[in-house]
Amino acid sequence: MRYLSPAMNVMIAAARKAGRALNRDFGEIENLQVSKKGPADFVSVADQRTERILIEELSKARPGYGFLAEESGVIEGPDKTHRFVIDPLDGTTNFLHGIPHFAISIALEREGQLVTALVFNPVTDELYMAERGMGAYLNDRRLRVAARTVLKEAVVATGMPFHGRDGHGTFLAELETAMAACAGVRRFGAASLDLAYVAAGRFDAFWERGLSPWDMAAGILLVREAGGAATDLDGGDAILDRGHVLAANDALHRPFLDLLKGTRDGR
Repeated sequence: MRYLSPAMNVMIAAARKAGRALNRDFGEIENLQVSKKGPADFVSVADQRTERILIEELSKARPGYGFLAEESGVIEGPDKTHRFVIDPLDGTTNFLHGIPHFAISIALEREGQLVTALVFNPVTDELYMAERGMGAYLNDRRLRVAARTVLKEAVVATGMPFHGRDGHGTFLAELETAMAACAGVRRFGAASLDLAYVAAGRFDAFWERGLSPWDMAAGILLVREAGGAATDLDGGDAILDRGHVLAANDALHRPFLDLLKGTRDGR
């Protein structure tokens, strides 16, 4: 049986407990869709409850660790060398509309380095895991990024800026370029799962701007441990600070990076 570190076992237990609650909430969405008030308030409560469960469970097992979480922000702990980065419900809009494509995302940083990662879709029971230097897995299956080497054969994924945010013009220009250069472009609405799909070889690449650290932290380690490359959109390593990412296999990463850069330079 594959070895799981104590930290990974702690993260799995927390994610599965929170996932059971999310599944129950998700089961109520269909009933709420027909109500006048609608499910938006309900989903917000579900999001906050999930984060509370995760923080409580992780804090019990690792007292003193800090947190960076979507709802709670920065929570300082006495242990300054370890921090959990949490997205309790990535894909909120999908959840809101009863679309079973959302995830719990947990990453653990040690002295600023990503060392353990988990992305869990409780509806499909797909649990993506990675530990630094130990590879990436989907449940018990080892993951490798796709082997395609030609952009015109690649299916890539992206995410678009929320309404009202800057960057729509840049996104549309990049989208047009990617659509012309690749076999297809997908927009699924959950960055953590998009990155996990790159790690699993389902997508050949993924890029997006305007993301928060909790959207990407776990997925970055998944991609890298599956043999892929993950950088910011200038090819550097400041992904979490700059809020943009490109993930792909080694063969496609540079050509796709150059493609996007050429779009920006040509505008």
